[in-house]
Amino acid sequence: MPDSTRPDAVCVGGIFIDDIVYPDGRTHMEVLGGGVVHAAAGLLIWNQRAGIFACAGHDLPDSARLRLERDFDLQGLIWLKIPQVRAWQLFEWDGKRTEIYRVDVLDPFIHEPLPDQMPPAYHRARGIHLLRDAAPLRQWRELFPDTVLFWEPLQQYMIPANAAEFRAALPDVDIVSPNWLEARQVYGVAEPEALVRAMLDDGARIAVLRMGEHGSMVGQQGNGHVLRLPAVPVPELVDQTGAGNSYGGGFLAGWLKTGDLATAACYGAVSASFALEAVGVADPPADDVETLRETRYRWVTQRLS
Repeated sequence: MPDSTRPDAVCVGGIFIDDIVYPDGRTHMEVLGGGVVHAAAGLLIWNQRAGIFACAGHDLPDSARLRLERDFDLQGLIWLKIPQVRAWQLFEWDGKRTEIYRVDVLDPFIHEPLPDQMPPAYHRARGIHLLRDAAPLRQWRELFPDTVLFWEPLQQYMIPANAAEFRAALPDVDIVSPNWLEARQVYGVAEPEALVRAMLDDGARIAVLRMGEHGSMVGQQGNGHVLRLPAVPVPELVDQTGAGNSYGGGFLAGWLKTGDLATAACYGAVSASFALEAVGVADPPADDVETLRETRYRWVTQRLS
């Protein structure tokens, strides 16, 4: 595992506390969440202790703080003198999720911290997972020209009105990964392979389309073949929240380790499977995580197409 004083990968985004309500009336209160944490957990599945570059409110629950301290490097955590962002996560029977924010000040948790606030210990990271809109991407590229930039666009950003800006930003990053619905909103096309090829045509070096229960599809500049992977089955699906973020963290771990598209995609699929088994951030049992990980990795590699 990399030296914790200089993590090999850094995740940038927002830390959230979720109060989850399921359609059958079950609830889970004060659950650590946020895309940045889920992505870092996806890296941790593959023994990468990622740095977290994010803002936290003054009243972040102790349980969340302790979990963050246990699993991640927090030199990039910036404490704010405002309440920690919380959100209701309301699930319907069809899987639809409605998010309702419960704080007056939200913007810093979505758009901050800024690239030039990155602590020196993170400047030599080989990979950065960015959960952001397109606005800061050029600055990230200018400040970190030799770092692998993995861009997961914010869900609320992926609307038809932002299509031109999204497409123009693709050459500024190394890997882009929207989910299927988000990509359809931007391109007005439903067929997954067409969406992957459209992102490559617009300048993406690597395009990763996350499709939930339908798996994922990935493509790379200079390689005419687009790969499709199924979702890794799990004994019990507990919660889908954060699985896509965890996929991104796993993909980045695989790419940094091997530079191979298929291997990285399989890493991502495995990380997502662990997220599906947890309420909140993936936390597989330490005594058998490596065995489970390798079993699931073999399963998905045998089903690449």
